[in-house]
Amino acid sequence: MTWIRMYALLVRASIRSRMQYKFNFWFSTLMAAIISVVEFLMLAVILLKFGHIKGWTLAEAGYLYAVLSLSKAIYRMFASDVHHLEKYLVTGTLDGLLLRPIPILLALMSQNFSIRLGEVVQGTAILAICIGTLMQQGQITWTAVPLTLIVILSGAVLLFAIGLLTASFGFWITRIEELQNITEDAARTAAQYPMSIYPSWLQGLLLSIIPVGFANYVPSLYILRNSYGIWLIGLSVLIAAGLFALALRVWRIGLARYQSTGS
Repeated sequence: MTWIRMYALLVRASIRSRMQYKFNFWFSTLMAAIISVVEFLMLAVILLKFGHIKGWTLAEAGYLYAVLSLSKAIYRMFASDVHHLEKYLVTGTLDGLLLRPIPILLALMSQNFSIRLGEVVQGTAILAICIGTLMQQGQITWTAVPLTLIVILSGAVLLFAIGLLTASFGFWITRIEELQNITEDAARTAAQYPMSIYPSWLQGLLLSIIPVGFANYVPSLYILRNSYGIWLIGLSVLIAAGLFALALRVWRIGLARYQSTGS
């Protein structure tokens, strides 16, 4: 509990620091929301023109997009600087975090706490519209709501695990930006759309090597289409938990071999 309390204090200090520059905060929030809306509008235009993509309607594709957007927002809200570990390794500022009386991962997560207000509002709005549409069409019932909340949280853990695992390789190779472009940015962008639009080799990649498909697509097969069974939800949660455990293990191994810039 002491660690959690200290983490909360560090997060509060980080938020206060960011709120000192209110214009920058609200401007970045607005820009993030606009970018997210533009991304979704591009998908919406295609779906409105052709009616569906590989059998997925606008409401279904919007559901996939919104779920992943909210999972990403939660991950980046609580662990923004895990994505920026390279900066800490190159500049040596990771050394300062080693001196703090809490686990270094918690110390890193407390840095530059990011309130993703724009992304949360935008993702919630799209999700609410899509779920409402699907309910009106009789495709889903209210049971989809609690299941979706589970999937969003599970997806946040999964994205965090992928991010942490990728960042951990920085202890060996230092420069990880290009790797992150593949494992986080490109993979997550691909997962915003139905997996069925991709060739089988890419589907396999996004469901095994970089299993981001379990953040939204796999559980949605049951929630939206009642396919296979509710065990898909459990499988998605299990994949997220397993990958998180693996990421923590690799992080600890990498941290054990870390040499500061002063050594």
